[in-house]
Amino acid sequence: MIVRDIKDLIGTEREVQGPGWTSRRMLLKKDGMGFSFHETIIPAGAELHLWYKYHLEAVYCVAGNGSIEDLATGETHQIYDGVMYALNEHDRHILRGGTEDMRLICTFNPPVTGREVHDKDGAYLPDES
Repeated sequence: MIVRDIKDLIGTEREVQGPGWTSRRMLLKKDGMGFSFHETIIPAGAELHLWYKYHLEAVYCVAGNGSIEDLATGETHQIYDGVMYALNEHDRHILRGGTEDMRLICTFNPPVTGREVHDKDGAYLPDES
């Protein structure tokens, strides 16, 4: 059984930051669950151009607000507490922070190893190990 408190991850190697985001990685590839599980904070007003071309991601908002724009269709969806979105087709998108910081619960398949940051396309590179 794995039990972790988010407070114990802050300031450790499981807390990873990049421009416009902070990710606290509660489950990683090495935990052997077949997916990774993160809490991600998107600050108000942030704008991230993302394309997880090697991963599928599901995201559930538990606080704050923002929006996600599907770059294939131009459609924009509002995100707020209780909204889930899934990038089931490796969708290129723009994630925007709203008027409050967003607190998102995210899963990735395949799981991330822990230190990934976005490349020039907004992707995490695949794990080659």
